Formats: sequence, C-alpha cells, structure tokens
Amino acid sequence: MPKLDLHNIEGERIGELSLSSKVFGAKVNEALLYEAVRRELASRRRGTASTKERSQVRGGGRKPWRQKGTGRARAGSIRSPIWKGGGTTFGPHPRGYSYSLSKKARRKSLRCALSAKFKEKKILILDNIDLKEAKTKRMTSILAKLRSDKKHLLIIEEGNEKVRRATRNIEGVKVLSPNSLNVYDLLNHNRLILTKAALTRLEKHLE
Repeated sequence: MPKLDLHNIEGERIGELSLSSKVFGAKVNEALLYEAVRRELASRRRGTASTKERSQVRGGGRKPWRQKGTGRARAGSIRSPIWKGGGTTFGPHPRGYSYSLSKKARRKSLRCALSAKFKEKKILILDNIDLKEAKTKRMTSILAKLRSDKKHLLIIEEGNEKVRRATRNIEGVKVLSPNSLNVYDLLNHNRLILTKAALTRLEKHLE
C-alpha cells in the first residue's frame, strides 16, 4: 500500500498516511494520458474564429463593369474571394472543438496521472491550510517553508476561499478543488500539494 508523510504548514512531518493503491498505485497508461490531455486542451478552445463568405460581405450588388469590350477580365461582383475586401473561401466559422471520453476512461486517466506523480515523489500532503486572513504574503511564506517547486498545483477542499484569494497573485500556483482536478493541470505542474480533506474526497471519487 502506498504511503506518504503528513506535514503541517510549517513543513514539519507530523505523521504518515496510507494511500489508496487503486488511485496512487495504478499502472501508467501513456496513450490514455495523451488522449485525456488532448481532450482537456480541445475543450478549452473558444472556437470563436469567424470569417465572412461572399454572400455575407457588404456591397457588390451590381456588376463592376460590362462583360465585354473593356479589355479586362470578366467580373460579376466585388464580393468575389479573389478581390481585396471580398469574401473568404473555406474560412473558419464558430465551432466547438471539444469531444468526450467515457467516464471510466476519465477516471482511469486521473488515476494514471496521480500514480505517475507518486512514483516521481512529487506529492505533498498537508494536514490543513487555515489562514486567518487572505494574505498573499502569508501564503508565499507557507510555500517557501514547504520548499515547493516553481510550478505547483494546490488541491484544497471547496469553500476555502481565503486560500484561493491568497494564491491568486502568486506566479506558478494554481488552486483546484478535488472535483475539478484534470490530467493536463496535474502533468503541467511540477508538484502536487493536497490537504488531508481534499485527499480523502479525491480517493472517494476515484476508487
């Protein structure tokens, strides 16, 4: 059974926790991790790029010049795609890029990512993060004592708004709740920091 040390916000070891072998001891499936990251990034695309076709461009109601006798090529409308200011051929239109993975595959990919972090010894468990005030200076001091890497992902229980506000302006820190954890953010950050309550919620969700 996987085990990790339990620390307080001062960086001191205060105990040991047994982790779920199903969540933190799973076999890492790189192909599934790739699909999970690709899906997450695709769902974040806004898909708002838009161009006008020749039927949507303003003007061009009359023929620019007569068909014959001018020595110039035939032209039926100034909205033609070959004209400057004309319509766009096969241009982008608003669309959704997201696609779905099954619930089983999504949970399995999270277990794979968490297991990979555990094997790399990049997970830190905290007993609790209790701030009296939402002060960035205090949160920076806590992270310094934990000897955290430049990019770290902090998983806290829902409703802990003081911690969320205190970390907003700290570069390289992202705060998520257990139910919003995703594979991309897990792999994109060097270290994963969880509170004991968030760990319990996460294991219950993924087992």
